[in-house]
Amino acid sequence: MSDPTTDTAPGPPSEMDHAEIHYFNRHPRGDKDEVRTKSYRDAIYQNKHLFKDKVILDVGCGTAILSMFAVRAGAKHVIGVDMSTIIEKAQEIVEVNGMSSKITLLQGKMEEVKLPYPEVDIILSEWMGYFLLYESMLDTVLYARDRYLAPSGLIFPDKATIFLAGIEDGEYKDEKIGFWDNVYGFDYSPLKHTALTEPLVDTVDLKACVTEPAKVFEIDLYTVKAADLAFKEPFALDCRRNDFIHALIAWFDIEFTACHKPIKFSTGPHTKYTHWKQTVFYLREVLTVEENEQVQGVLSSKPNAKKKRDLDIEITYKLETDNPGRRAEGRCEYKM
Repeated sequence: MSDPTTDTAPGPPSEMDHAEIHYFNRHPRGDKDEVRTKSYRDAIYQNKHLFKDKVILDVGCGTAILSMFAVRAGAKHVIGVDMSTIIEKAQEIVEVNGMSSKITLLQGKMEEVKLPYPEVDIILSEWMGYFLLYESMLDTVLYARDRYLAPSGLIFPDKATIFLAGIEDGEYKDEKIGFWDNVYGFDYSPLKHTALTEPLVDTVDLKACVTEPAKVFEIDLYTVKAADLAFKEPFALDCRRNDFIHALIAWFDIEFTACHKPIKFSTGPHTKYTHWKQTVFYLREVLTVEENEQVQGVLSSKPNAKKKRDLDIEITYKLETDNPGRRAEGRCEYKM
């Protein structure tokens, strides 16, 4: 596994309020941001025929970059909604770019603000969180869809897919998990269990992948309901080579299927860096696998009962092999 990439925010913390610091931590700048931002830009600019003279809703608008893309694509009017005080900076940004007459920015909850239009033609949103659903705004986008989207309206993006793969990561696992076996001569193993239940968000080297990727869960934003976001799906991982599996990793792909030429981007280890990186789930046991064998299992995820944007995740797995000495199965629980 490569070293974690450090995302830096502009300016010292004293110059920004908490909401702005949170925004810059979630939305890094420059080339680190290019996969996401360019995909949204291309989806909008290459489809001006869809945006021309349309009313657009930007859910979780942040600094209003998507709203301004939509104006440049010919939108009649754009409404940006965000709970954060970052919207005050967004207002300044919109003004210095001469778009104040075309963009209305509203601070507050989507469920509580009053839009200047009874319905919208397109919903734009960058709603995805780590592991797609952790701290995501998807429930807010679904509310906006059901409340405001015109019958023939469009959603950008409109499709999301979670993938899994198995990785060899012995050195890093020993550093993160094995560390608790001996802490300056003391047994800290009670904390080892806690460490195993916390998924790690980090960049994974493609060479570490021992298995082929497997598609596990797919979301169609036109039809999905909030209840569907608690899921339980089987998976099968085909092993590429003789190796060890220390962890499973998850990532997601995003698609804009309404485009004239469909646009998509991935947050997987096989492509350019995104701030979502990959989510690493360490297994208690090490799986000793051979080429063409298969690891089967079930991935379950549901919102936490107390904090709905947190997740309770469970992975069960079983290595199918003719060698009884290498057979293994287990169940791991994680909290994000």
